[in-house]
Amino acid sequence: MKSAAEKKTIHDNDPVDRVNRVASQASIVEHNPTIILAPLRGITDALFRQLLQKHFGGLDSALAPFINPQQKAPFDDRLLRDVLPEANRSLGITPQILHTEAEGFLTLARRLTDLGYQEINWNLGCPAPMVTRKKRGSGLLPYPDEILAFLDQVIPRLQVRLSIKTRLGLEQNTELQDLLPRLDDYPLTGITIHARLGRQLYKGQCDLETFERCLALSRHPITYNGDITSRAIFHDMHQRFPGIQSWMIGRGLISNPFLAQEIRGTKLTPDERHEQLHNFHQALYTSYKERLAGPSHLLGRMKLIWSYLAMSFANREKVFKRIRKANTEEQYLAVVEDVFIENLIGA
Repeated sequence: MKSAAEKKTIHDNDPVDRVNRVASQASIVEHNPTIILAPLRGITDALFRQLLQKHFGGLDSALAPFINPQQKAPFDDRLLRDVLPEANRSLGITPQILHTEAEGFLTLARRLTDLGYQEINWNLGCPAPMVTRKKRGSGLLPYPDEILAFLDQVIPRLQVRLSIKTRLGLEQNTELQDLLPRLDDYPLTGITIHARLGRQLYKGQCDLETFERCLALSRHPITYNGDITSRAIFHDMHQRFPGIQSWMIGRGLISNPFLAQEIRGTKLTPDERHEQLHNFHQALYTSYKERLAGPSHLLGRMKLIWSYLAMSFANREKVFKRIRKANTEEQYLAVVEDVFIENLIGA
């Protein structure tokens, strides 16, 4: 495969033409957005994803939390448990790989192909310092030549489609803008952009102005990701970016599991909201109790989920404080029942 510098662009690179093309797509997406669950490591595992879809619906697919490749066979499928097809029947997923070494990436890609996957995602967005300092995730964004060299090695040998999830940059919001036109020469299925810098982690505001500039710099389908926490915010974002077909939502869906339904126009009675969320919690608790090793691990996982889920309740800080103080399963379940009786928003 020729390097990016040798390739000829086969389309018009005029930014004005690209903006017009994006705007012309607006009527297509107005009533039928594609909603994808974003990966959140430690929470959105296969069990959580399947139960979220079962109890609330509204999702089209999910991006699985990243996995790292093994360079040597045979593979231990326990390390791939989260992406095994039998664990993901209710909601389809795209597996995600976090790696910058071509051979290791390809080794895992072949295993995922054997499992039946037709697309994988390359993580160029992880903001965790322990990742970025190794020039992985968003830590690779300041080095566009290395990104293209990696793609030159990987894409000709891939047996599946490739998409990318990324950020606006690691330190500078020009990093992705410089990279995007150069990615046009590669047959990617799409690019998901979290509208923050890597160094921001999940703090501060999304940079919508820079995201908007990015739309004019790529011919690939773009998925928006970042701070969609309500139907009203989604509506405002759709009005601002009418050509975006696909929306990836993570923390907003964990904080408000009804969000995908609400975006699609579903309205529930207070009793229905109470029943759905309570049943979802009970299913999570029961399933994790069967799977996790001991009460400490179980309560730790449930408290992590509640650090987001408490946003669905009035007095959210007090709710989470009460749950966090529970030291036994009995205490935890008693507090949860009280919380559902007293505090559920909209119920």
